[in-house]
Amino acid sequence: MRNIKFIVLHCTATSQNTSVQSIQKYWKEQLKWENPGYHFLIEKDGTVHNLLKIEDVSNGVSGYNSQSIHISYIGGIDDKKKGLDNRTPRQILSQLKLIIELKEQFPKAEILGHRDFPNVKKECPSFDTKKWLVSVGLVK
Repeated sequence: MRNIKFIVLHCTATSQNTSVQSIQKYWKEQLKWENPGYHFLIEKDGTVHNLLKIEDVSNGVSGYNSQSIHISYIGGIDDKKKGLDNRTPRQILSQLKLIIELKEQFPKAEILGHRDFPNVKKECPSFDTKKWLVSVGLVK
């Protein structure tokens, strides 16, 4: 098992109606990635897709992937492609459930947003992860 130090929250920076298949196609055809960008991808109805075993390394945050598990929701931008926390209530519930399950497996893992890592110039996941975690009672 990998030494997991981080559970990283992401958004796809796409429309909430973007299909899982089109996101996977983009990774393979445009970015030429062999592995997905995330371990888990959450559709707007809350459906969770496990795209990669947590034992395997994904492409979520350059330089940190070997120590991370990545969770993304589909969405995260407005019509002008600016960051927007547009998670649906079902996406939030699925996200919370995944975080709780992963924290049980990896109690020492820190939960961060993609934008919380050094030298990241993205708004992803389009919300303040630390404030949100406090607001839902996952951290003090």
